[in-house]
Amino acid sequence: MDLSDRIVRYGELQPCKTAFIDAHTPGSDQKENFTIIGGGVSESPDQHVHISIPHGFNIGAAGQPPRCRNSLHDHHTAEAFFVLSGRWRFFWGRWGTAGEVVLEAGDIFNIPTGIFRGFENIGTDYGMIMAILGGDDAGGGVMWAPQVIEDARAHGLVLGDDGKLYDTKRQQRLPEGVNPMPLMSDEELAKRPEPTTAEVLPNHVARYWDMVALADRTPCKVIGATGLLKDRPGFEVDFITRPSAGGEQPAAPHPTVLMPVTGHWRVDWADGHAILAPGDTMSVPENLSYRVAPSMTGDAALYRITGTGDPAGPTRVA
Repeated sequence: MDLSDRIVRYGELQPCKTAFIDAHTPGSDQKENFTIIGGGVSESPDQHVHISIPHGFNIGAAGQPPRCRNSLHDHHTAEAFFVLSGRWRFFWGRWGTAGEVVLEAGDIFNIPTGIFRGFENIGTDYGMIMAILGGDDAGGGVMWAPQVIEDARAHGLVLGDDGKLYDTKRQQRLPEGVNPMPLMSDEELAKRPEPTTAEVLPNHVARYWDMVALADRTPCKVIGATGLLKDRPGFEVDFITRPSAGGEQPAAPHPTVLMPVTGHWRVDWADGHAILAPGDTMSVPENLSYRVAPSMTGDAALYRITGTGDPAGPTRVA
């Protein structure tokens, strides 16, 4: 079986610089959005989708230079990030001041639904974070904090209630029957929780080196009904290291995605193999057995995301 069309190499990722409403807003206008598996939540027709096969979840990425920020937003389904490179500050709340956490390479954050969240690269070099979004349609789009929509309008971008962006600087107008996306009402905003950092960290953040220690014999279950971060978002996330790679992985009824964090990994299946490096993404078809193990010496860690068939929706403890 030739699986080359189910492997996306880091060096072949195609960015979109106009993916979201804050693409012209100073401080957010240098970010790049990548849609790797599934349609994602991009608001731009220019977004390239690498693999369109439904998985029950989406895989994407955000690349940003230092001090570039992704504006406050929310999704109807899960949004989990792990840091591939760089140093990142995640913040949340109506104004982004309820709490924050700094993550580094390999750390993962399963952000609870129902709160506005944003992030910025606070490192010294271009950085990349990889994203997992629940559901094949990723919840139907992005919900922006009102000030984000207002700031974008001041810089020429209008989001229509059809979920598409219109650039007034390029003489684009909303089509007949399409209205500007309405701002959330004060009543809607008042219903949104403002959890503190102390409330969020224990249940939603897992650190790379803790997971390395926990994966000394068997894979560390990171997100799932029995995971470090208990949730049932329609997928499970495992963290695999050299000692926990094990033997042949049984065929799963849902697609599986392999995403190396460190080291190089060899994936073998009945009639083929591939070598994956950090930043690469591989989709393993359902009902296919495979083996995965480091192909070189040195540190090696890999995230494995598997669909569960659970409905995508709000964060829920199993």
